[in-house]
Amino acid sequence: MRGSDFTELRAFAAIVEHGSFARAAAHLGITPSTLSAILRRLEERLGTRLLHRTTRSLAPSAAGERLLHRLGPALAALEAAEREAREGQAEPAGLLRLNASRIAAVRHLAPLLGGFLASHPAIRVEVTVEDRLVDIVAGRFDAGIRLGERLHRDMVAVRLGGDLVMKVVAAPDYLARHGRPGHPRDLARHACLAYRNPSDGSPYRWEFERGVERLEVAVEGPLIVDEPAMLPDIACAGAGIAYQFAHQVDAMIAAGRLVQLLPDWTPPFPGFHVYYPSGRQMTPPLRAFLDHLARARLG
Repeated sequence: MRGSDFTELRAFAAIVEHGSFARAAAHLGITPSTLSAILRRLEERLGTRLLHRTTRSLAPSAAGERLLHRLGPALAALEAAEREAREGQAEPAGLLRLNASRIAAVRHLAPLLGGFLASHPAIRVEVTVEDRLVDIVAGRFDAGIRLGERLHRDMVAVRLGGDLVMKVVAAPDYLARHGRPGHPRDLARHACLAYRNPSDGSPYRWEFERGVERLEVAVEGPLIVDEPAMLPDIACAGAGIAYQFAHQVDAMIAAGRLVQLLPDWTPPFPGFHVYYPSGRQMTPPLRAFLDHLARARLG
């Protein structure tokens, strides 16, 4: 394999891992335009498209998924060998401070931490859970965990989970009394169960997208809460329409307690990422955590 071939393959893997040309370029220490050119050369050399790109997200094509499946373990082994040669066999030790949103902490981080702590007994982890977007540098955190679309461009980001989907739902009883909205704008005439934006306390505007159309709807209704996880049960009682992560309502939809509305308007979007400042030296505990995350994803 030529050195340029390895560079192209490593660049492709970084784009998928970080879910963004800008963040992958920052991680590799090159410009986004250079990274785009490298990917283009790889696709031309292989004679196939490796990525599907939209205005909001990117995802590997079927050919890209096959390549990544074979490429991931090989790259991980090469990077591990390089790291061992550079750092020796010393066990990483010290404090790892993470800041995460509640859903990210419970659904994605907690399943990882048991195995990580068992494998690294010299590392101690502190997790601060808060839904508002914080300055992890000012807060002296090693890394944060947030949705990919909320991250600043000067951060390096690594995918923690797959894409997410929001679902608009209501109980059959509510729909029998009030009818179904046919378009997001129809929600203005419905009782919507709202929640506050954790950053500034304002009511969260529900976001929708269909093809090139995007809109935000300022909903109103009989209830507004700080904890969105309350709303599926309240929606099941017929009190109004809720807008939730799919994993919060899928079981209720399957049981017939809730009905999904406007499915064409809620496409998948980038999920949670671990992110850290691109210009700061990475600590051994953070490097060990990112390595553990990479192995978990490949496994």
